[in-house]
Amino acid sequence: MADKIETLDLRALPPFERHEKIFELWDKLKVGETLRIINDHDPRPLHYQFEAEQKDRYEWEYEQNGPKDWIVKIKKQK
Repeated sequence: MADKIETLDLRALPPFERHEKIFELWDKLKVGETLRIINDHDPRPLHYQFEAEQKDRYEWEYEQNGPKDWIVKIKKQK
């Protein structure tokens, strides 16, 4: 059985709401589950935030790296 993947399309959300929504869903995930985000720009600042706040607790994988949309899978590790 495949691990659960929760998809969140951020493109329609105002930028100031995005990180709050991401971490709201992230906190609900169990170990082994994945949050898949779709964004209209490279979510590099989000990656930095995960490094600062969730170090060694996630796996970050680009599924699509632009030029129009970025799709990232963030898997909960611990």
